[in-house]
Amino acid sequence: MNLISLLIALSAQKSLSAKVWQFSFHFNHLIKLFEKFGLINPANKRLSDFSALLLVVIPVVICYFVLDLIDDTILYLVASTLLLIVVFGCIKTREAYKSFLQAANRDEPTTCELTLLQLQEDKNLPRMPFGETMVWLNYRYFIAPMLIFVTFGATAALAYRLLVTLGELTQREASDAYYINEQGQAVIARLFAIIDWPLVRIVSFAYMLVGHFSKAVPTYLENFFDFDVPAHRVLSNVAKQSEDFMVDEEDCVAEPCLLVKLAKRTLLLILSIVAVLTITGVIN
Repeated sequence: MNLISLLIALSAQKSLSAKVWQFSFHFNHLIKLFEKFGLINPANKRLSDFSALLLVVIPVVICYFVLDLIDDTILYLVASTLLLIVVFGCIKTREAYKSFLQAANRDEPTTCELTLLQLQEDKNLPRMPFGETMVWLNYRYFIAPMLIFVTFGATAALAYRLLVTLGELTQREASDAYYINEQGQAVIARLFAIIDWPLVRIVSFAYMLVGHFSKAVPTYLENFFDFDVPAHRVLSNVAKQSEDFMVDEEDCVAEPCLLVKLAKRTLLLILSIVAVLTITGVIN
C-alpha cells in the first residue's frame, strides 16, 4: 500500500500546482490556528522553542490518530496519499529552477545569480552552485521524505517536512514573518545531522549506481565516516563525481541540468528498489 501511495503522490504532485496542494499553504494555516488559540503571539515574531516543538508535535499526533482510526484499507490509502502529496508540495522550488534556466538561456547571469541567492535565502542554505542546490533540495523535499515514509509511515514523513520548514524560518531584514532564533536553529541542525547521516549515505550510494560508479567511489568512501562534513556537502560531492560527462565551467546551464537528470534517475532507482522490496515482502 505504501508503494501505491508513493507512485500516486509522485505522479500527482507534478501536475497539482494549486496552493491547496502546497505544504507552505497548510503550514501558514497552522500558524494562523496557533495565533487564534493563543499558542503563539502575533506581536512577537520570534518563535519560542516550545512553540516550535508544538508546531511539529500537534500536527503529527493528530495525523497519527486520524490515520489510526481509519479501518477501511482504501480510505487509509487515500488519506495517506493525500498527506504525502502535500508533504511533497514545493512549487516555489520548481519555479525557481525554471526561472534560472530561462534566465540562463537569455544570457542573463545577474538574474541567474539573484535567483540562486533568493532560493538559498528562502531555504536557509549555504552558498553553493545552482546544480548542487537542486540536488540537495531534491533530497530534502522528495527522496528523504520518501524513505522515511516507507520506513516509518506518513506521520514520520510529515514530521520531517515540518522540521525542514522550521529550519527555513530564519530572521530576515524587512520581513514580518515568523522566525526561529539561532539557538533554536542550532537544535534543528543537530537533529538533521542525526537524521540525514544514514539517509545521505544511502542516497549517495544510489547516485553512484546511476552515474559514474568507479569515479565516485573514492569520494564516497572518503566522506562516509567523516562526521565533520555537512550532509549537503557529502551528497553534492558524490553527485558531482557521479556525472557521466565533463561540462564547460562557463556554461551555467549544463551542470545543473545534468545534476537534475541524475537526481531524477536516483529517485527512480530508489523507487524501483522500494517496489522490489515491497513485492517480495521485505517491506510490509
